Amino acid sequence: MEEKIKIAAKIINNSKHLTVFTGAGISVESGIPPFRGTDGLWSKYDPIVLDIDFFYKNPESSWKVINEIFYDFFGKAKPNDAHIGIAKLEKKGFVKAVITQNIDNLHQEAGSKTVFEFHGNSKYLICTNCNSKFHIDKINLSYIPPKCKKCNGLLKPDFIFFGEGIPEPAGSLSYAEAEKADVFLIIGTTGEIMPASMIPQYAKKNGCTLIEINPNKSLYTNKLTDTFLQGKASEIINKLLEII
Repeated sequence: MEEKIKIAAKIINNSKHLTVFTGAGISVESGIPPFRGTDGLWSKYDPIVLDIDFFYKNPESSWKVINEIFYDFFGKAKPNDAHIGIAKLEKKGFVKAVITQNIDNLHQEAGSKTVFEFHGNSKYLICTNCNSKFHIDKINLSYIPPKCKKCNGLLKPDFIFFGEGIPEPAGSLSYAEAEKADVFLIIGTTGEIMPASMIPQYAKKNGCTLIEINPNKSLYTNKLTDTFLQGKASEIINKLLEII
């Protein structure tokens, strides 16, 4: 593993345009469980609550679960060493952008400046009527479902639900990164979620070198990954920072 970390550090040092691509796994060390898998959220909650049609028909039922998952629980999460390490690599000039499938805002809280949120951000609510946007801190979630301060329309979290498209410009900017990056650092994603999973594939087709950090092999490992670093993201990022 030490030799592989040295190889990865050399690739990062020689990179011209390094893009980081993260999934749920990077936030597990911050106390946020993944959605899928044995201990995933969907083993405890019915994913129908995040179906956009169900949400519009049953906003109160959806919001009760949304509030419990994303605001009572997720709201307490803080960036871990992996998030902080990526921000340090950006500050050093190595990381040009972060593409994240996560909606937890932890990359920004860690200090990353250029973040493309492929699935949106739970820290903001958007009015389904007038499109006004509010930070979660400005909305009282004691009243469910929350309503817009401007038009009294229904508010929904500003992340995509099942049945919604990828938000723009995050979608286009993410694919643009896959065109110009010469190195992709993939962290904490299994490669199962479409269409996000296509981005590293697109990068690889454009000649990109892929470094993967995951506790277990993903769908990328044997097909696309050039250097696989198996382990906790925080520990491996810290080791890379010691060398770079």
